Amino acid sequence: MFGYVRPARHELKVREWEEYNAAYCGLCHTLGRRYGFFPRLFLNYDFAFLAMLLAPREGRPVTEGRRCIACPHKKKCVLVQNHGLEVAADESVILTYHQLRDKAEDGKRWERLGAKLLAALLKPAYRKAAAWRPDFDRVVVENLDRLHALEKGACPTLDEPADTFATLLRAAAPLEGDPMRDRAMEQLLYHVGRWIYLLDAWDDWKEDRETGDYNPLPLRFPDGPEHHEAEVKATLDRSLDLAVSAYHLLELGCWSPIVGNILYMGLPAVEEAVFHGIWKKKNKNTAGEVTYERSL
Repeated sequence: MFGYVRPARHELKVREWEEYNAAYCGLCHTLGRRYGFFPRLFLNYDFAFLAMLLAPREGRPVTEGRRCIACPHKKKCVLVQNHGLEVAADESVILTYHQLRDKAEDGKRWERLGAKLLAALLKPAYRKAAAWRPDFDRVVVENLDRLHALEKGACPTLDEPADTFATLLRAAAPLEGDPMRDRAMEQLLYHVGRWIYLLDAWDDWKEDRETGDYNPLPLRFPDGPEHHEAEVKATLDRSLDLAVSAYHLLELGCWSPIVGNILYMGLPAVEEAVFHGIWKKKNKNTAGEVTYERSL
């Protein structure tokens, strides 16, 4: 994934920030329990967001104190392993493995070698995760193959590749049998996925143009994407608006304020950091704290 899905920390209550960290650490520990140490190196903010969406919704989060390599001398508050953490852990392994495989085929020589090595090391965990989540693995393979074909064909539109990645992410939430909940969850993840893909394209388009790597923005705007910033922002904001609409149809219990913070303030803050060219230059651990407010 990409690591764009962050909360606006200073807009969270102390308790909410502690709960967010507990979910993030809980995902790390769940990866360790299910797959060992190595997959924990790919821990991702985006899948911590998924873990909160799928976490139990009754009452306060159930946590425990645990030590880890990152904090060996003091116990940290960690969300107790639950179904949401397990799904997020499994799917993060699946998507990371396939992204490494893609990079092993299409990256620069040194990137290909590194990706091949990492994919080989991750393969045992991937096989286990794919056996547990075969439907998600199938959707990932189908949509990454489609995305690869669009890249090879130098697809000049924004919607086709963005839709392909969004369709992949939409499948990340297992169906629960409640049509309203399932539809809202799919729409939330779809539009967050579309936003992630297009924001990443904007973040990388100058570098991609120099290296010759595929990026839909220079192809869609031959006179230069910089002349179409307002247009790109408009489609990004439309995706966020639709994600927010889906969020309001979901009952997320204690996680609702944190998810709302991410959608209303965290993602717009990251978007502004990317468009101002400071996302890659500053410490990404604080990028979600860029001052930006989205009207409720």
